[in-house]
Amino acid sequence: MKYLHSLCAILLLLTVGITHAQQQYTVEGKTYTLQTEIEGTLTLLWNTIDDEYRYFVKKGSAITELKNTKVDGDYKEEYKETLTLLTSDAPVSTDKLKLTLSGLRNYVVEYNRKADSNFVYEKPSVQLKTRLGVFAGMTNNAYFYNPNNDFLPALGIDFEIIDEVRLKRHAVVFQFKQVLENSDYKFSSSQVSFNYRFKFIKSEKFDAFVTAKAATFTSVSRDQELIDGEEVTKFTSGSQFQVPGAFGFGFDYALGNGYLSLVYHDIVAVTIDNNGNTPVDISLGYKLNL
Repeated sequence: MKYLHSLCAILLLLTVGITHAQQQYTVEGKTYTLQTEIEGTLTLLWNTIDDEYRYFVKKGSAITELKNTKVDGDYKEEYKETLTLLTSDAPVSTDKLKLTLSGLRNYVVEYNRKADSNFVYEKPSVQLKTRLGVFAGMTNNAYFYNPNNDFLPALGIDFEIIDEVRLKRHAVVFQFKQVLENSDYKFSSSQVSFNYRFKFIKSEKFDAFVTAKAATFTSVSRDQELIDGEEVTKFTSGSQFQVPGAFGFGFDYALGNGYLSLVYHDIVAVTIDNNGNTPVDISLGYKLNL
């Protein structure tokens, strides 16, 4: 219980610290919660709104959205004209500018340096971002006793930490997972694990990654039937720390202020044996950007 209280306190502090950079702005009569990416003569604001990335710039007290409307299959690239007008006092070319966070960041920094000799931008060496997610799925519990290869429901929570500057393709995940028994298979478990993910495909809308489960602490409870001349029922329970080296893969798709996540967990483990069944442990969840 003390562990859970401490974990909740840490999550709360992280949430407060990260959301501090977000503010509400009114643009064309609508109110948006936006993150400040670059602050200067021209300020860059953004967030994911209605399942898409939206970008805004603020000059003086006026806030303008950067748009790229698609008409008859062609993009109009209105954002280029908008930025050309706003930066006419210190022009910066928009010819090769893409409507992405990295592209806009570089553009706004270049303009601010031209427009204000006192402007200083130091790219952070570390920019930690976090995501908090919930998931549900099914598992055949292939690394525990399961003589009939039954499937059990599983629920859990993920807390993911990402560095968006130097280690964009890497993430660490602290996970709590609860496996629930059913009427045929009296087994349940609670597991806390430390995981690493490498994103071999990474974009603003879609990530694909391999995941490695580095360490686990698992508590199990089961009614195990033993047949040796006659049938008896034996209740067993216990806890164990392991370093399984278990690998899987997954996908994240940007949706709203977060990601829809599909993961195939623990396909193979290096240091522990399965029970003879092919591991099947699949979950679907949603992760919220904090």
